Amino acid sequence: MGKLEGKVAFITGAGRGQGRSHAVTLAGEGADIIAVDICEDIPTVNYEMASAEDLAQTVKEVEATGRSIVAVKADVRVKEQLKSALDQGLARFGRVDIVCANAGILPMNDRTLIEGFIDGMDVDFVGAHNTVAVVAPHLRAGASIIVTGSCAGLMKNTTEAMGKTGGVGYSFAKRLVFQYVETLALQLAPHNIRLNAVHPTNVNTRLLMNDDIYRSFRPDLVAAGKIPTREDAEVAFPAMQPMPIPYIEVGDASALVAFLASDDSRYITGLNIRLDAGSMLKGERAI
Repeated sequence: MGKLEGKVAFITGAGRGQGRSHAVTLAGEGADIIAVDICEDIPTVNYEMASAEDLAQTVKEVEATGRSIVAVKADVRVKEQLKSALDQGLARFGRVDIVCANAGILPMNDRTLIEGFIDGMDVDFVGAHNTVAVVAPHLRAGASIIVTGSCAGLMKNTTEAMGKTGGVGYSFAKRLVFQYVETLALQLAPHNIRLNAVHPTNVNTRLLMNDDIYRSFRPDLVAAGKIPTREDAEVAFPAMQPMPIPYIEVGDASALVAFLASDDSRYITGLNIRLDAGSMLKGERAI
């Protein structure tokens, strides 16, 4: 039996990347899964977002562990869609014990004045809060909420310089997550419900592996009139971390999420945990 046997996890952004990894990892520990993803592109995001086919792959990988999954197309910016997804999961499983408010974007394509900022805030912070707000009435003692943050978002002069206003929105949203966790954890603690955030450094997902990020990490090549490739950017990625790595893998984040979801961490709450290979020790903090 796994450490999460008999529990049910509600996971946003589950179509691929960290969200899919969390779903498969928690299922491997015995949890059934309610998986949510927007399954469509957002115009301010230049990289391709998860599709319905991606979410279907998450279903296959969860079911391969022997656990059950309800997968629903829903936008975290819209509470009604999240509630509908949750209701479908509750109709199947009857409970929810774990919340992974994981959906996130880095919008770098402003088409109007502050469109990137708005989308970054709406997905990365408001979306996380909407997830908590919809699920909270159904949580019982022993439940665990885990929000995905970002070390880059907590550091000065990182994402703020990316795009026009979207990088600023991303950073502001992740800083709000930091304060949100410490504030709301106190409100939930008397009910024996825990709330923590995981703040990773670079993670090997599409949010990192795209042309916008490659240009941001190699402005020298852009200035020289060249188009940076992934190989060009990977030379610069290790500058973020004192440990000699370019990025962490999704499984590294999922291992920490599984710990925070389990009773092994039953007295851990209100923490903003840096999964960053030392990046925040090296960089200047905004928090």
